[in-house]
Amino acid sequence: MWNKFLIGFRGVMRWIRPGLGLRRWFVLVMLGITMLGLGFAVVLIDIYRTNSTNPILLTVLSYASLRFLPRLMRAVVFGGLGIWLVFYGIVQLNRSLLAPFLRPGSDVFDHLKDFRRRERGPRIAAIGGGHGLSTLLRGLKLHTSNLTAIVTVADDGGSSGRLRESLGILPPGDIRNCLAALSNDEDLLTQLFQYRFSGSSDLEGHSFGNLFITALADLTGSFEDAIVESGRVLSVNGRVLPSTLHNVKLVASMQVPHSLNEVRVEGESKIPEMAGRVQRVWLEPDTAPAFPPVIKAILNADVIVVGPGSLYTSLLPNLLVHDLLAAMRVTRAIKVYVCNIATQSGETDAYTCYDHLRALEGHVGEDLFDVILCNNNYEGAIGASSQWVRADEKTLSDSRAYCTDLVDDGHPWRHDSLKLAQVIMDIFDEKTGPLN
Repeated sequence: MWNKFLIGFRGVMRWIRPGLGLRRWFVLVMLGITMLGLGFAVVLIDIYRTNSTNPILLTVLSYASLRFLPRLMRAVVFGGLGIWLVFYGIVQLNRSLLAPFLRPGSDVFDHLKDFRRRERGPRIAAIGGGHGLSTLLRGLKLHTSNLTAIVTVADDGGSSGRLRESLGILPPGDIRNCLAALSNDEDLLTQLFQYRFSGSSDLEGHSFGNLFITALADLTGSFEDAIVESGRVLSVNGRVLPSTLHNVKLVASMQVPHSLNEVRVEGESKIPEMAGRVQRVWLEPDTAPAFPPVIKAILNADVIVVGPGSLYTSLLPNLLVHDLLAAMRVTRAIKVYVCNIATQSGETDAYTCYDHLRALEGHVGEDLFDVILCNNNYEGAIGASSQWVRADEKTLSDSRAYCTDLVDDGHPWRHDSLKLAQVIMDIFDEKTGPLN
């Protein structure tokens, strides 16, 4: 019996730990109950005084008030029991109110504690596109709610390309993937958002999420509002923003075999398909301004993460937006570049970490990044068309290099979202000190 009481008492007391934002309301509730108790006591005293000759009433009041105990002990008994009942009642009330919104078996306290911890997390802006950015976000959302995904809009292939060509909408594919990755509940609704149609000539290859965002853009009148509303539907843990709202096209200058002249290749989806080596990429028009909330997110960020993702077709299309790059130059955030684990056929064949960094800085300038994060685990099979992106001697000689195991053991050519997110948080803690 005593052990059960202690367990219950500890369970109730954990609700007043610092950081949950509940103690002020506990104090307010207790103050209100105290005032109510004082009013009730005044009534009892008045009844006692007006019926002081009634022996039955006196006996009842005597036992009810524990007058047979010392005064200090009575105060301890009533006070302790009152506090316990108040806390226990509030906890059970919270359980009853929140039960419909929690998964079966989940604990209200743990859910609230985790929510408050992530609410106090660092402000992180993640820049990129494709599956690499989704992988990063899926891990980071476990550490902080202050997430902003900044996504390229240069995609012109697949379902996004078809919608972009036929309806003139910005490509929703990478944005859809980021919304799904940031969803608090990646179950049926998120699976529906990622569902891809097949068997119909009109819908073949389209994903439900792309069509959903397109429909919302028509209903709300703007692409950015469609993203916000989609985030509400999926209950996302952060924000997803396009790097620009302008209809930009990615163009590459490539050196192809058996030719002395460089070839111009237009379109993000066509660059990896062209046999050759990318020399330079740019946006047309190259004067497209950044989406204003993107600039604000970068300037307010504690950490900015670029990558992982396709070097020329996912990362650089964001950094080639001049306003965005200028904001990165002046922000005080810790800027981290996450190098890919494996090379990408048709885009970064035979590249090392140093080659990735050299190509990146060749487009945006040197010394943009504070940390160069590289993988150093080369175990596993990554496929015949790819090679390990190794941290070579030139990379290791760079004081910014931070090498560790980032491999997803089940898919060695990909980053492990949990490992990657934890390393980024460790880097932030090392440079700023852990958040309290």
